Amino acid sequence: QVQLVESGGGLVQPGGSLRLSCAASGSIGSINVMGWYRQTPGKQRELVAVMTSGSHTNYLDSVKGRFTVSRDNARNTVYLQMNRLKPEDTAVYYCNLHLIGADGSANDYWGQGTQVTVSS
Repeated sequence: QVQLVESGGGLVQPGGSLRLSCAASGSIGSINVMGWYRQTPGKQRELVAVMTSGSHTNYLDSVKGRFTVSRDNARNTVYLQMNRLKPEDTAVYYCNLHLIGADGSANDYWGQGTQVTVSS
């Protein structure tokens, strides 16, 4: 059973910073992708930033240069450092773990979501 526990959301003024954390527990394997998605009401969930177990990253264009995803593989934890936040970054942020099995199968697991609100 895989579980993801997030922390770090909240209210911040435009231009401010927040750091999200997500700790995974259970059988997460050695080949996986961990990262962050976000969703606002009426819109589809979108990829924000992810990092593979081989440290390759992928970012949403609008967050490049402002957000940084990182991992501590020893702790099975992924982080999202968000700087120079903008009101349009307001969303519920979800941690994601994408597991790739030895047989090529794939499974996705999600955290409970954490609200990030950027407002003055």
